[in-house]
Amino acid sequence: QVQLVESGGGLVQAGGSLRLSCAPSGSGFSSNVMGWYRQAPGKQRELVATITRSGSTNYADSVKGRFTISRGDAKNTVYLQMNSLKPEDTAVFYCYARNFYTGDYWGQGTQVTVSS
Repeated sequence: QVQLVESGGGLVQAGGSLRLSCAPSGSGFSSNVMGWYRQAPGKQRELVATITRSGSTNYADSVKGRFTISRGDAKNTVYLQMNSLKPEDTAVFYCYARNFYTGDYWGQGTQVTVSS
């Protein structure tokens, strides 16, 4: 069973930056779409950004201009560069991957906390 492993979360002051990384735990995994979702306390999980294998990206309005999603050269890793962080960005961030044949995969989540 493929697992997605996230890293890069932590505590940062408002206005700061963090970079999240995600990669599958094993080899041979391929995905058509990868991305990031987040869930703040008491709220539903929401889309942050996605990127297709061809490089097309999609962002939530709340992060446009501040966050940048990218894929590694191997196409199975995904990164989220987060700049100008705000306290309202505080959430658990989840890595996501979709393979059109085998389904959806999720990471365990990494905490991002932005202090004011």
